[in-house]
Amino acid sequence: MDALITNGIKVSVEVFYQPFQSQPQTGQFIFAYRVTIENVGAETVQLQRRHWFIKDSNGENREVEGEGIVGQTPILAPGQVHRYNSWCPLQTSIGKMGGFFTMINLKTREQFEVQVPDFQMIAPFKSN
Repeated sequence: MDALITNGIKVSVEVFYQPFQSQPQTGQFIFAYRVTIENVGAETVQLQRRHWFIKDSNGENREVEGEGIVGQTPILAPGQVHRYNSWCPLQTSIGKMGGFFTMINLKTREQFEVQVPDFQMIAPFKSN
């Protein structure tokens, strides 16, 4: 599991290859991922936006950004944890993803970025 702490927010990511949704013969590889966001700081914060950088091993680069995460903008008091699951299609059996969340400190109203650690997406048949 990859993890990173930025501005008092810990973000961890676990990746799961989805063999039954993938179609390797047509270049479609599906990966699910679980993100855990933990407020290890002293202030209550709210997640507002996400920004992802997605790279296939064939050189294809994509950016995805938007409001919230899976339709939510969770509020995290100190010590609270929020988990969510999502997925990503790749054209290759190996890729990586990372990015950042834009959050707001609900006391000061200041926005700040929280880094999401880069995480590898590798179909199990590619690793020994």
